Amino acid sequence: MSPTRQDAWSQDEDLLLAEVVLRHIREGGTQLQAFEEVGKQLTRTSAACGFRWNSYVRKQYKTGIELAKKQRKELKKQEDPFEETTQSEPAAVETVSSQPVEEQRSKVTFPAVIHFLEGLQKKAEASSGFEEERKKSIEKIKELEKKTYYLAAENERLSKNLKAIEEDYRSLIEIMERARKMVVLQDEDRQQKVKFQMDKNGNLERVEK
Repeated sequence: MSPTRQDAWSQDEDLLLAEVVLRHIREGGTQLQAFEEVGKQLTRTSAACGFRWNSYVRKQYKTGIELAKKQRKELKKQEDPFEETTQSEPAAVETVSSQPVEEQRSKVTFPAVIHFLEGLQKKAEASSGFEEERKKSIEKIKELEKKTYYLAAENERLSKNLKAIEEDYRSLIEIMERARKMVVLQDEDRQQKVKFQMDKNGNLERVEK
C-alpha cells in the first residue's frame, strides 16, 4: 500500500477534485464519496481531500456548484420516462375491472388486447430513443463542464499572473521615479557648490567648493 501524500496540491489536482465533486453533486452522490474517489486517485486521504475542497477549491467553483444542483433536479425529473404511461394506461383497465365480470368478458376482446400491447410497444420504443438521446446529451454536458472547469482554472491562473505583472510594473515605475529624483537633487547640489573668482588678469574662473 502506497503511503498517503502530504505535499502541496497542484492546479491539476484541484481541477480533478472539482470535477469529481461536481459530478457527484450532479448525479445525486455525496461529497464524502467524491473525496474517497479523489483520494484513491491521488493517494491522499479522503479527509485531506475534504479539507482542500472546503478550505480552497469550493470557493473557486460557486457557479459550478449551483449549476450541478440544477442539473441534479433536472435528472430526477427525467429518471422515470414511463411515469405518465403507468399512470394513464391502468386507468382504463381499472375502469373495466370495476364493472361486473360478465361485462368485462364481453368488452375485453383479443383485438383490443393486441391494440393495447402494440400501443405499449410503440411508447416503449419512443421512450428508448428518448433515453438514448438523453444519455448523449448528458455526455456532451459532462465534456462541456470539464472544459468550463479547465477554462475557469486557467482564467484564475492568468489573472494571478497579470496581477503579479502589474505589481512588478508599479514597483519598476516607483524605482525609476526615485532614481530620477536622485539625479535632479544631485544636479541641484552640484550647482550650489560651484562659485567664481577673479584671476590676476581680471577674468572670472569657476572654482569648486
